Amino acid sequence: MAERIPPSQRTSQAIAELLGGGSDSEKVKSELLHLAVRKSVEEAREAEVNDVVGRGYYERGGSEGGYRNGYRSGRLRSAAGAIEYRAPPVSDREDPFRSKIRSKLKGRTETLAALAVEMYARGLSTRDIEDAFRDDKGHVLLSRTAVSEVTEKLWAEYEACGARDLSEFEVRYLFVDGVAERLHPGQPREAVLCAWAIGADGKKILVHFAPGTKEDFDSCQAFFQESKRRGLNDPLLGATDGAPGLIKAVDVCFPRSARQRCRAHRTRNLQSKVTEERWPAVRARAKACYEAPSVEVAKVLREDFVRLYQGALPSAVQCFEDDFEACIAPLRFPITHRKVIRTTNLLERLFEEERSRMQIRANAFGERPVLKLLYASLLRASERWRGLKISVFEMKQLEMIRQELDDGHQRRHAPAVSSQGSVPSRKSSRNRT
Repeated sequence: MAERIPPSQRTSQAIAELLGGGSDSEKVKSELLHLAVRKSVEEAREAEVNDVVGRGYYERGGSEGGYRNGYRSGRLRSAAGAIEYRAPPVSDREDPFRSKIRSKLKGRTETLAALAVEMYARGLSTRDIEDAFRDDKGHVLLSRTAVSEVTEKLWAEYEACGARDLSEFEVRYLFVDGVAERLHPGQPREAVLCAWAIGADGKKILVHFAPGTKEDFDSCQAFFQESKRRGLNDPLLGATDGAPGLIKAVDVCFPRSARQRCRAHRTRNLQSKVTEERWPAVRARAKACYEAPSVEVAKVLREDFVRLYQGALPSAVQCFEDDFEACIAPLRFPITHRKVIRTTNLLERLFEEERSRMQIRANAFGERPVLKLLYASLLRASERWRGLKISVFEMKQLEMIRQELDDGHQRRHAPAVSSQGSVPSRKSSRNRT
């Protein structure tokens, strides 16, 4: 019975089992890469056979197109090592079946081009892909030059993503982080900023992705201003790590939004201030505060934390109190949303996947190739994002929070009134910004 399951489905099961194991080792990451490439090749070969025989798996039909006859193994050579796959041959045809992917081609098919793009996005170099597309006699099916032309589609996708209209999305939660990459040979690493969001429909969105000199205020402000120019609305919540420039840019560019300090980053900051022996107890009290049922309860627990550790762990207490309001900002939002919105970990995981590909693609230096590969890695990984379910009641909660934030912004920026009731001539902060 197992043989009747298409190879790509068995590979998908292997990927799911590997992901479910909970391990984050380099060996597991390497195995995931192998399986992902294998799945791409197997799906392409299976689709090709479906077209030839005129029916999919388990479907009945005539024999004019032939029959699937088991599976045969193949092997791809890559910098990541040999990648084996299985594909179905076809028998009982008047004209013997020859796979277009494995036979010498005079031109490129869309299937072959799409597969080359996918393999590039998975981390294989143009030389790896050229080696993969050879027939049994060693003839090249897709040259390195052709692969380079095909993968330029990724750059076109990247430019299209950076220019698309964001007003079609009604963003509720916005998350921003940066990854340092060597965009120019011989130069220090530079920040590439990435923003993703959760919309009103609960779906996750890759909002913006662009290089910056570093995570300073000017770069981050320009990043947000470009997003707003393309129609990005003020979210209810903007989440960042502790980079001062990023924090300031969120406050300035999204004055009608609450700001959140990523809990995972803050927990790591706090751990660095505490000895290994005392960390379990400190972590438990900090966690109880960050996961309190309400903002009010969290503030009470903060006082208890400060009272307990002020004498013995003053640096830990200072770290804990720093930007405290932003650390507990998720407590204002629906309880079922808090686990999803409390960190920027999704971006962290995407960056880890990208770094594993960059290790394989050691020669991918230069702004264009690095951004192209980084975008491909993030985009392919984002296809696995799961959405957030938002009930009707939670929608009403979010509407109330929106009104509270708008009212607070209006109070902060209301013009001052003199004792005679006149309005000073100075410009409001709204006009100044």
